[in-house]
Amino acid sequence: MLILAKGLEDYMLPCLNKQLLGFDCMGCGLQRSVALILNGQLIDAFFMYPAIYTLIAFFGFLIVNSFKNFKHGNKIIIILALANVLIIVISYLIKLYLK
Repeated sequence: MLILAKGLEDYMLPCLNKQLLGFDCMGCGLQRSVALILNGQLIDAFFMYPAIYTLIAFFGFLIVNSFKNFKHGNKIIIILALANVLIIVISYLIKLYLK
């Protein structure tokens, strides 16, 4: 896993929003957060991008639900999607205005 994380760091995409406009976008930190998870730095990954674990849960549930349809799967997907949007927007606003 450590080798994969080091290879991932070599191919990270730059944030065009930050390069062109000068401020972070709502996705800034996601790639680095995944690299931190692969390195085993779980707490640092959360502080880098707070929505990382809910995004993993969301995409994990989408994959599982595509093979085994749950009774209330659509409601769970909507709740996880709204939770992710809320966490991403709130953490972005905190990062934008408290830095």
